[in-house]
Formats: sequence, C-alpha cells, structure tokens
Amino acid sequence: MAKLQLVQDPEADALLESNPFALLVGMLLDQQYPMEAAFAGPKKIADRIGGVDAREIADYDPDEFAALCSKTPAIHRFPGSMAKRIQALAQIIVDRYDGDAAALWTAGEPDGAEVLRRLKALPGFGEQKAKIFLALLGKQYGVTPDGWREAAGAYGQEGAFLSVADVVDPGSLEKVRSYKKQMKAAAKKG
Repeated sequence: MAKLQLVQDPEADALLESNPFALLVGMLLDQQYPMEAAFAGPKKIADRIGGVDAREIADYDPDEFAALCSKTPAIHRFPGSMAKRIQALAQIIVDRYDGDAAALWTAGEPDGAEVLRRLKALPGFGEQKAKIFLALLGKQYGVTPDGWREAAGAYGQEGAFLSVADVVDPGSLEKVRSYKKQMKAAAKKG
C-alpha cells in the first residue's frame, strides 16, 4: 500500500494512515473547507489531546472539546459545530463498534453495499460522502470488500480524479481540484 498523501504533510498523513478513526474524522471535516485542511484536522486534535481516540473524544467535556477545536489554527472553519459532530461520530463508534472505527468495514466481513450502508448511518455522512469514503478505503487503504467499486459508484472507478479517494500526490490533488471547480461552475450554470 502506498503512503497516504491527503494532506501533503507527512506527519498528518501518517496519522490518517495508521488511525482509522482519524481518517473517518478527516472525511467528516471535508465539507465547506479545503480538503487538505480538513484531513489535517485530526493531527491538530492529536497534537492538543495526545491522540485521536474515539473513546477519549466521546467522553471529552463538550465545551472543552469545542474550545480545543476552535483554538487557532482551528480544525475547521466551523469548529464549534464540527466539534459536536466529531463527538457524535465518536460516540457511535464507541456504542456500535466498541471504539474501533475499522470495525465499520471489518465486523462481520461486510460487502461493499453493507459498508456503504454503515457509513451512511454516521452523522455527517450522506450518500456522496459515504461513497467517496468507501472509494478512499478501496483505492488507498487496502479495504476492498466484494462489490466495493460498484457501491462507491463513479468514485470507485479506476483512473478517476473525482475526490479525495484519488489524491496520491500533488499532481492528482490538482486534477481533483480542477474537477471540483468544473462541477461548481456547472452547478452555478444549471
């Protein structure tokens, strides 16, 4: 498996690669915010509390967690609301998966459709975000349950540059950015 390069910062990318919950938090933060900054969020949390652990975050005092997420540099342009979402996500991982985010895609040997269903049940993960995350798991994280490409839709296609799932270096990051700009421009026209 190649090293993740979602943030283009070796330490932040290493955390995402080694910690499934951190990767999930990065994906949660990837909305209304530059992709690399979103995926750098888990490293900011780790630097402030010593790690990115679902149990620890779920048990954190909500006001204190919001304050540490808001501290400059903030983890997101909406740090308060994202702090609440991260804690809600952490609580679900604790309650449903015993604190192990990887169990989302490993428990019971699920197929791609089931992993997609589980992702869509998470706070902040709609259809599109769940498909992108499933594609990221398959393309870069070595998680390839039966039917994952089909479940991920267009994001699962080989050679596509549609989302974070396709970012493997600065060049692919630019291709994904270009695609997103084209989609925004088309949406404005439509």
